[in-house]
Amino acid sequence: MTKIAVIGGGKIGEALIGGLLSGDYDPTDIVVANRRPERSDELKERYGVTAVDDDATAVENADIAFLCVKPYDTLGVVESIADVVDHNDTDTILVSMAAGITLSSLEGIASAGTAIVRVMPNTPMLVGKGVNVIARGRFVSDEQLETVSDLLGLLGYTAEVKESQMDAATAVSGSGPAYFFLVLEAMTDAGVNLGLPRELAKELASQTALGASTMATQEDADPVQLRANVSSPGGTTSAATRALDENGLRTAFYRAMEACAKKSEELGKPASKSDNSGEN
Repeated sequence: MTKIAVIGGGKIGEALIGGLLSGDYDPTDIVVANRRPERSDELKERYGVTAVDDDATAVENADIAFLCVKPYDTLGVVESIADVVDHNDTDTILVSMAAGITLSSLEGIASAGTAIVRVMPNTPMLVGKGVNVIARGRFVSDEQLETVSDLLGLLGYTAEVKESQMDAATAVSGSGPAYFFLVLEAMTDAGVNLGLPRELAKELASQTALGASTMATQEDADPVQLRANVSSPGGTTSAATRALDENGLRTAFYRAMEACAKKSEELGKPASKSDNSGEN
């Protein structure tokens, strides 16, 4: 089976490991390295993966190395493992899971000819419902891209895009789960204010989101038509959606996603570093 190295054991790294194991991947073929050894040990105990002390050791003869570190750490990691990757017996594929960091930046640090794939993931891959948007580097073969896509397919939905579309994809799917969680939080709070117990309001909102998302992912589903189907003229739903429009819902979402895309673009620029740049 393909030997996988996971560099970085944070939320994305753990989601990746958990998702692979949910897809019946053998934990003995996964090696994880984290800058905090206690975190590596925690992942080893929880998932049965192999934990090592440093990044270079993790990528020795790895078929694929997933770089799940913060954007401002990514290039440093690539530099630290470049020599090992260059001398591996196998053609190791580097997969960057960091927002904003461009393929040209990664390829400029790695050894010449290294296959690099850029991925924008999201955390629902922990439950097998992730979205992973992929852009290939110059030296990635069709077979290598298929290998990466198949692995990420164990975690949910995958889509290949041009790298020029990656910032927009980050705004839609990479950060998207947080938007829905915020909506669920707002719906729960509103339900409580309208007289429902909090746990019941949360369950009603969550189950409604599950049903709506299932309908939205059916073949030929159109969100405009789906909304119209539950919006009787002069009815309760029409009153609610009109209030949302009047209070600027569409504009708020556009401004939020525009800010997200711009932040993703900023993260790819030299010397970009902030306390929040590790978020997805």
